[in-house]
Amino acid sequence: MKIRSYSFIVCAIIFGGTALVGCHSGVSESDWAVYKSDAASSSYSTLSQINKQNVNQLEVAWKYEVGDAKEEDYSTIETNPLIVDNVLYGASPYLKVFALNAETGEELWRFDPFEGGRARGYMRSVVYWEDSNDQRILFSAGPHLYALDASTGELIANFGTEGKVDLNVGLGRDPDKISVKASSPGIMYENLLIMGSAVGESYKAPPGHIRAYNVRTGDVEWTFHTIPQPGEKGAETWAGGSQDSLQNRGGVNNWAGMSLDRERGIVYIPLGSPVYDFYGGNRKGKNLYGNSLVALDASTGKYVWHYQTVHHDLWDYDLPAPPNLVTVQHDGREVDAVAQVTKTGFTFVFNRETGTPLFPIEEKPFPSSNIASEQTWRTQPVPVKPEPFVRQGFREEDVTERSQAAHDAVQEKLGTLRNEGLFTPPDPRGTVLFPSTRGGANWGGAAYDPHSGLLYVNANETPEISTVKKVKQEPSPDKSLFERGETFYLQNCASCHGSKLKGQQPTYPPLSDIAQKRSEDEVLEIIRQGGGMMPAFTDISQAEKEAIIAFLFNQKGDREKPAVHEGENGFENKGRYINVTAYSRFEDPDGFPAVTPPWGTLNAINLHTGEIAWRIPLGTDPELESSGLTGLESAGGPIVTAGGLVFIGGTRDKKFRAFDKDTGALLWETTLPTGGFATPSTYMSNGRQYVVIAVGGGRGTPPDDCYVAFALPG
Repeated sequence: MKIRSYSFIVCAIIFGGTALVGCHSGVSESDWAVYKSDAASSSYSTLSQINKQNVNQLEVAWKYEVGDAKEEDYSTIETNPLIVDNVLYGASPYLKVFALNAETGEELWRFDPFEGGRARGYMRSVVYWEDSNDQRILFSAGPHLYALDASTGELIANFGTEGKVDLNVGLGRDPDKISVKASSPGIMYENLLIMGSAVGESYKAPPGHIRAYNVRTGDVEWTFHTIPQPGEKGAETWAGGSQDSLQNRGGVNNWAGMSLDRERGIVYIPLGSPVYDFYGGNRKGKNLYGNSLVALDASTGKYVWHYQTVHHDLWDYDLPAPPNLVTVQHDGREVDAVAQVTKTGFTFVFNRETGTPLFPIEEKPFPSSNIASEQTWRTQPVPVKPEPFVRQGFREEDVTERSQAAHDAVQEKLGTLRNEGLFTPPDPRGTVLFPSTRGGANWGGAAYDPHSGLLYVNANETPEISTVKKVKQEPSPDKSLFERGETFYLQNCASCHGSKLKGQQPTYPPLSDIAQKRSEDEVLEIIRQGGGMMPAFTDISQAEKEAIIAFLFNQKGDREKPAVHEGENGFENKGRYINVTAYSRFEDPDGFPAVTPPWGTLNAINLHTGEIAWRIPLGTDPELESSGLTGLESAGGPIVTAGGLVFIGGTRDKKFRAFDKDTGALLWETTLPTGGFATPSTYMSNGRQYVVIAVGGGRGTPPDDCYVAFALPG
């Protein structure tokens, strides 16, 4: 049995004998026991052994290599590791969960949820829970939620069915025909694990209802309907709210994680957009609780308050990260508040108990859609403060000046697109999306310094092009399997992999050469099971999947298989609006962003005043290093420490950096083995402070599978 610290005993007494994950880390400054540091999602540490004066002396303390990175699968790691009582818990690119000695990096145990099979999904952290001698690690991989013994890595047999729970069950849909996973961890309140989910982007995606699982048994204790059912508050915001329409709606899920006020017993849940992300003609109305920050009673799931940050979303402007629970000076008094960063570059700040905005929010008019069947909402909420932390709209002065040829090419392309600023609806001729689906802020979220009131957020400033067209399908007996497959590919796959199979680098791989890399059976298995960011396509028929295979493998002459008539074996008329250039970066002819730098920034926002305290480019494009800091798209978030430092990786220049939290001055940087696209953690072990980051590559850098810990010379 592990010996627990005195801080755990105090915690157990305060909370009536039930130990709460995160309470342990809230008392002991040695640990990082919750995703993003604590239940408040502060990404803050009270540790100060590493500080402004000595950070430039950091050296590698240990390195742990998992050994399962794969070049062909574009693997990466997004895990923010937990550290409890000198044990580090992390995950590999293929979601093997492991425990390490936090002082040495020596492996203690490892668990593979896929038992050597194909892994799918991402894991941004695990959850730690303990009650006396019962210590558990909970995490999701594929469609399951698992519970392991924290000391041995063995499944806890009396949790769910032999240690796991099926996340597809309990959403009001046939569990065999939906695909649910959870890229971000849930959050613990007493003996409840409150979970969100990732549900895919297709028209048939399931709803993202919030569920609270009993940490001991795996039973669902409560469910909150993120898409209101008939008779529930908000049902009227969905095209009349009929029984049939509401039960078949999807999306509005919490893929980003959540935050918890333990004292008040309120959980704060940021929600994503309804599906389909870029067309809403079949879901007229505001679409609650899409794109809303929702506050619930953590013990019962009962509604407390909500605020919708985007009405009737057509831009995939999901709320992308857990909100930060903060205490700010406002109108001469201290106010407990919740701050939510967004992809649009807005920061919404609310009273934690009532949901009242601390700064005024104005409903402003924005452009209407040119698609006759679409009904854009006439206004969108715009906070007066804090000021936006990214550009909002592609202006004339934003056109790249990298070269005259690049400038002219972008200028010419811009003239063909619809470009009316923020919230310009997707259009058949193409719409400029700036900020893009990548943000602004994204899943790394923000870090909060309670002493200065500064909120630190890394942000992306690269535009995209959104082209929504109606993709028609009219099956007939004379159509080949290849021709059918092309239609189904456009409906299901083109949003990520492109209408011409060229992919969307660096996140979505090209499929033009898939026949040289994989067999038909392998590709069919990936379509069925999913992999990485790709969901399992359980909502399309076997006939459709086989047709997609014929298209991907260029089987143009394949008329051997019997023609399938409309309505048979899943083939049916599915004329739908599809964003055929979704997630497509707007670039110059040389592949650089179409706008002037910075293309990524690190920002410090003063939440007392609503002003930007400082803003710097984050990262440098290796090809343009001689021209100075360009700023780069980033993934993963910052952390801030009492030592006066902001640590962050996240850029494809492979750097890991420390900045002065007061000024933004760069104090230290090192080159990682490859890109470190994860949020770091910091902790104490045997009197020594460590900073550790997962280094998984991907996103334009070579894949890897290591964790690197830094410390001052011993």
